[in-house]
Amino acid sequence: MKKLLMVVSGADSLTLADGTSHPTGYWAEEVVESVRVLREAGVEVTLATPGGVVPTVDKVSLDGRFDEAVATLEDLRAPAVLSDVDAAAFDAIYLPGGHGPMADLASDTALGALLAEFHDAGKVVAALCHGPAGLLSAVRSDGTFVFAGKEMTVFSNEEERQGGLNVPYLVADRLTELGARVSAGEPWSSTVVVDGGLVTGQNPQSSVATAERVASLLA
Repeated sequence: MKKLLMVVSGADSLTLADGTSHPTGYWAEEVVESVRVLREAGVEVTLATPGGVVPTVDKVSLDGRFDEAVATLEDLRAPAVLSDVDAAAFDAIYLPGGHGPMADLASDTALGALLAEFHDAGKVVAALCHGPAGLLSAVRSDGTFVFAGKEMTVFSNEEERQGGLNVPYLVADRLTELGARVSAGEPWSSTVVVDGGLVTGQNPQSSVATAERVASLLA
């Protein structure tokens, strides 16, 4: 059985561009649907967070469809400690979103080291919606970005604008500045970009399609 590490943000707030604090966390659909699709495909999924903290769900993402799944998903109540993870034990790494990753995963050195290990070993690396903010952590000691030149997608600037949250930075712009080749589909469309072993999905609407592509690469 293939093994996948899902790294979920442990943040419960995001400091906005105006300095105010906004409650956030992980996006329910992105975790719940990704776990469901992957496990139904026979992939063993392990969840981890920075410090092993119990992650906070973004309450805006609880619209009745995923409330029960969030409440009953055991993995969310006892995640592994991210810094203790051995990359050699897994075949893939997967970063779901919510605005949380912008607050913690984007600068998590343990995550950055893991992402470099997965990439350098030719393993699958996947990120969804704001999950690609976590890829920003993958900068080598010589200053080079692990995913420079790679094609990817992320929650788009237009979607961020339509969402109305005054975020401290735009993930798409930060990735582009580091050398990634970022593209976007229509706002709120299911859009997945695959570049070798790197799989990225644009938004919550891309959750199922992103997980399916990852499962297909692991099959």
